[in-house]
Amino acid sequence: MFRTLANAFKNKEVRTKLLLTLLLLFIYRVGCWIPTPGLDVYSLNGDNVTIFGETSFLGLLNSITGDGLSNGALLALGISPYINASIIAQLLTIAIPPLERWSKQGDEGKRKMAMFTRILTVLLAVVQVVGILISFANGGYINYAIYGIDIPEPVVCILIGAVLIAGAVFTMWLGERITDLGVGNGISLLIFVGILSTAGLALVNSVSIMALAQEGWDMQPWYLLIFLVMVIFIFGFITFIDGAERRIPVSYAKQIKGRKQFGGQNTHIPIKVNASGVMPIIFATAIITFPQLIMQMVYQGQEFENWWTIAFGTGAPGYYALSALLILFFSYFYAMIQFKPDEVARNLQQYGGFIPGIRPGKATQDYLARVNKRLTLFGAIYLAVIFIIPSLLFSILNITINFTSALTNAFSSTGMLIVVSVALEFQKQLDNQLLMRQYRGFLKQ
Repeated sequence: MFRTLANAFKNKEVRTKLLLTLLLLFIYRVGCWIPTPGLDVYSLNGDNVTIFGETSFLGLLNSITGDGLSNGALLALGISPYINASIIAQLLTIAIPPLERWSKQGDEGKRKMAMFTRILTVLLAVVQVVGILISFANGGYINYAIYGIDIPEPVVCILIGAVLIAGAVFTMWLGERITDLGVGNGISLLIFVGILSTAGLALVNSVSIMALAQEGWDMQPWYLLIFLVMVIFIFGFITFIDGAERRIPVSYAKQIKGRKQFGGQNTHIPIKVNASGVMPIIFATAIITFPQLIMQMVYQGQEFENWWTIAFGTGAPGYYALSALLILFFSYFYAMIQFKPDEVARNLQQYGGFIPGIRPGKATQDYLARVNKRLTLFGAIYLAVIFIIPSLLFSILNITINFTSALTNAFSSTGMLIVVSVALEFQKQLDNQLLMRQYRGFLKQ
């Protein structure tokens, strides 16, 4: 990774893309610290605030945005509305025929789908803003005396909502600009930076607390060392599984056309164990936490909300069970979208390829489908395990040695999966950029 970055900065064109990417990411992080007019930032950052607790939807949203929501920042919504809109758009392509046609129309269809996703992003941002404003108003975190002038409550709420929605649209624009002009997927990099920022701040705060701790305090530095060893082990395990794949051997028959011979080579079809990456976890988390947002809007403080938090809140047994089922479902759903055995079998037969021991055509299609289903099952189990086990271990760590929950919440399994996936994908993008420039230079010579 470091060698790739060093080589990238040696190339002027790639260096320009990297610097532009860093600039846009810096603008995003600055926007996560500039306060929104009308929000009481001091109360939001107070020690007694529980609105961003581990079991709340706002707590999850705050960790993704790098504490942007708890800062009452302009970009407090982050990229969350766009992610949810993309998920819904992908689901609707199966149910709505016009959207399915758009997804298959090439560049023109992609532009239509992108516009549909943007409109859906604004609508979801409005829904999220309404829920956030209700929660903030009930908690007393809205300042109705902006710039020393008493303003009616509806006007202040509309002003705050408009600023937050505009911030969500601006964040979406930043992500698209990074994708078009920079290196890597802009949306993924924004999430990546937000998670790293949350984890970094939590780690620095923990070290500061230990440095200022009085004698006899129950949290010792070796507790932090144990935690970091666990995190490194989980990172290594995620990286190892991310590169695991099943290679299906493929042979091409020899063909003689005129005086030339074609084919006669052996290759393979790589099918990754975790081909869907972290998307099933993101899908599952978005769905299971959405009811919490609705209940904070409608049933806040009531008995039903308390029951839901106990039964299906973050860390509850029902939360893990439902998450595992949703991860399993979305793993197969995403595999069905990404890998199409019928198309692969048809292309192999068209170009004279075959899998040794398997007849071309329908038999090859059935074989590929069977292998893909088995790998998808292993991938889904892996995602469920990596989603549940680290959270349980960190919870045990909190209980047994009274470890700080802020640090364990910052290093969530979902966040670590996203960080590893985005980092590896970013490295691949850099390698591709460098490879293209090398070939271009060779052709100019």
